[in-house]
Amino acid sequence: MKYLMPQKFESERLIIRTFNDTDWKDLHDYYSDTETTKYTFGRVLSEGETWRTVASMVGHWSIRGYGPYALEEKGSGKIIGVSGLWYPADWPEPEIKWGLSRTFQGKGYASEAARKVKEVAKEYLPEMSLISLIHSKNSPSIKLALAIGANFEKEILFREDNWSIYRHH
Repeated sequence: MKYLMPQKFESERLIIRTFNDTDWKDLHDYYSDTETTKYTFGRVLSEGETWRTVASMVGHWSIRGYGPYALEEKGSGKIIGVSGLWYPADWPEPEIKWGLSRTFQGKGYASEAARKVKEVAKEYLPEMSLISLIHSKNSPSIKLALAIGANFEKEILFREDNWSIYRHH
């Protein structure tokens, strides 16, 4: 499979790259936190589930030719979260996703990463229309989607709950 987007690029404070075999350890900070997983998994993940989640993001690249990236903080080398394109079989459309370990939230990392992913996606996949699928009660993600230029499009029933589609232009 030829990748349709670059495997690595940078923003001001982040190296945005595909995952390697040890990234799951840092990402477990994110996936083992009740607050950060409240609107995605609805529960914390075990170490094995975190590893399998990272493996699914790696596999997404093989299936779609694009996917989520690890967000590596330049200063520390720590993986602080994830952002990138995500389009599993049951998703309504391709989306820009993001998620950060709680320690790194509120510092502009998510918007920095999402803006850069959006910019790179526009360059490499200009025909792709992107959304962000956000739980209707997830106000921080809604605020971020609006801040990076997405507009509310509609609310849908997804996985037996109310979710909102925000369209990126």
